Amino acid sequence: MSTPLNRLSPVPVRERAACMCSTGGRCSSFAPGHALHLIQARVAAATASEWVDGIVETADAGSGDLVVRTLDGETHVLWNASGAALEAEAGAPVALHTRYAVLAVGHTQFNVAVL
Repeated sequence: MSTPLNRLSPVPVRERAACMCSTGGRCSSFAPGHALHLIQARVAAATASEWVDGIVETADAGSGDLVVRTLDGETHVLWNASGAALEAEAGAPVALHTRYAVLAVGHTQFNVAVL
């Protein structure tokens, strides 16, 4: 007779994740604007046609707010707690995946919350 595996459902696991980025620690939450989940990065990479190029208009490292204007003229107000505003200063070229809310600054990708 085999012993049943003790598996947690996704709900308790999600509830245990607490954001540490406000205290300077590594972010353990995958909520919009926090840590980039591996699956989020993979689905964004798999849908390459949905990336749009843009330029950072403003970046406030204190609040984590960024304003990105795409080359089509659309403005996106974004927020990230894990340092996207530190990496992407005003005038920097970026790529934004609009469906999966991923901001790429060079080779670094961030999970962003669209405000």
